Amino acid sequence: MRFVARPRSLRARAAEIVTRLAREFPGTAAQLCALEHDGSFQLLVATILSAQCTDERVNMVTPGLFATYPTPQSLADAPGEDLEERIRSTGFFRSKTKNLLGMARGVTERFGGEVPSSMEDLTSLPGVGRKTANVVRSVAMGLPGLPVDTHVGRLTRRLGLTTQTDPVKVESEIDALVPPEEWGALSLRLILHGRKTCRARTPRCDECVLADICPSSLVPLQRSSG
Repeated sequence: MRFVARPRSLRARAAEIVTRLAREFPGTAAQLCALEHDGSFQLLVATILSAQCTDERVNMVTPGLFATYPTPQSLADAPGEDLEERIRSTGFFRSKTKNLLGMARGVTERFGGEVPSSMEDLTSLPGVGRKTANVVRSVAMGLPGLPVDTHVGRLTRRLGLTTQTDPVKVESEIDALVPPEEWGALSLRLILHGRKTCRARTPRCDECVLADICPSSLVPLQRSSG
């Protein structure tokens, strides 16, 4: 039988995971992002709308929204009732409307109409947590950022890269294992891999490019008898 050697260290396993997923899902973070946008402001809006909603649905709503309210100032001045109606199909439309208006006003009044780049400034805006800030930083700005959603948390635990369940702690532990320039793309690749192969209830371990180095794999590891 063929002997399959697993990476000896956690850092080596993380590096191999990064390499294999990059082959499976090539492209930069900007190219891998499913939310259609033009610039950091549009991505920030789209990401806020994507909470508890599919990317496909968000992409159906945003073209009309951006055509009507193309700038932070115009969105800040938007009538709440009109905004609610435009985003109603994304769910939680009242709280999202409040967050979008607050975010747009914050960008306009405190940052001169430009979406800020620092984590501290981004997360000071209504409706913007670390995950959303990391999406904007890594996808629209080309800066280090590891968004941790349910897929990323689930897969990094299955892959034995962390035991944490808190997204901030997951982010911190993965950041320590992976070079900063890989963070954004790795997050998106884990999401794609989670949807395609490493599904929550029925993981397709027999089709997985990580099966031989994954401690949770259901595929038996073949080892030589000699």
